[in-house]
Amino acid sequence: MIENQKFRPQAVIGPLGEPLTLDNLPPPDTTRWVVRRKAEVVAAVKGGLLTMEEACARYSLSVEEYLSWQRSIERNGMPGLRVTRVQQYRSVEARS
Repeated sequence: MIENQKFRPQAVIGPLGEPLTLDNLPPPDTTRWVVRRKAEVVAAVKGGLLTMEEACARYSLSVEEYLSWQRSIERNGMPGLRVTRVQQYRSVEARS
């Protein structure tokens, strides 16, 4: 697992295909979580730039909140992170 490795990449590919580094991640005091910012944090963790624990501490997120972002991206892509669409996606999943 990447968390157990000493090597960390200096950059990973972000959700829009751009290089993502620790310097261009959302600032730690972010309070307005738009889709792009959520997706950047998930991409950083997935790529090994941050561990999930570091991301949660840096952004004052609960593990459950971070994991909900990750699940939303896996199931519905970036549009799944839109707060206004959560209800719609949940009802589709319930019918499946």
